Amino acid sequence: MLLRTTGQTPAFTVSPDRVDLWFVHRPHAAPLDRSDLDAAESARADAFVRPADAALYVTAHVALRRLLGRYTRQPPRQVRFVREPCPGCGAAHGRPALDPNPRALHFSLSHSLDTALIGVAAVPIGVDVQKLPRPETLRFCSKAMHPRERHELAAIPEGERSAEFGRIWTRKEAYLKGLGTGLRHGPAADYVGAEAARRLPGWTLIDIPCGPALAAAAAVRGPAPAVLELRRLPAAWLGADPPDER
Repeated sequence: MLLRTTGQTPAFTVSPDRVDLWFVHRPHAAPLDRSDLDAAESARADAFVRPADAALYVTAHVALRRLLGRYTRQPPRQVRFVREPCPGCGAAHGRPALDPNPRALHFSLSHSLDTALIGVAAVPIGVDVQKLPRPETLRFCSKAMHPRERHELAAIPEGERSAEFGRIWTRKEAYLKGLGTGLRHGPAADYVGAEAARRLPGWTLIDIPCGPALAAAAAVRGPAPAVLELRRLPAAWLGADPPDER
């Protein structure tokens, strides 16, 4: 697998041998253009109590719509979302998907702090980005991990546990989002620690570099992609007149 970060103009195409990962940061000054959001997304944004949380939600969903609009060759406002059937119970709360989806395009979205992560692939994909936990949060959340993961975490120096927990937990959430179950599947059910980080049956887990305050990962169904493109979406894409090219 080739991990590369490039400033070249993206092709906005999907193929079985590549995965595109996009980071986008919430603007702290420039106003956000919400015109591409649908009524449900706008209502959700208005429901946030903290303005920063609302701004991150708008940032993530505007970026998602505009990216998927490029991949599907349609205006962002016309991108329609549905939920696939849950693999556990069959109800319509599985992976988010496009409707219609003639290009067999799969995507996943996650956000934390002031950062959103979007994954686009030709196969099912899940992505997750999380801020590194404080010690008290780590102690509480580690109880929900697989026993082998808890053992590995306890064996490393205390000062390194937050970063290692972040790596394990984002792999876990990315995988469960890729399955379409989310945490309903049970976070302790599957081991995604150091020994199995890239050998989970049927899936490839990828740790994504994202700076000292965050951890991020992607889970892709099948073998490792030949090319993994890691890009940062310019803030200009979130304004009223997004550019035609990067």
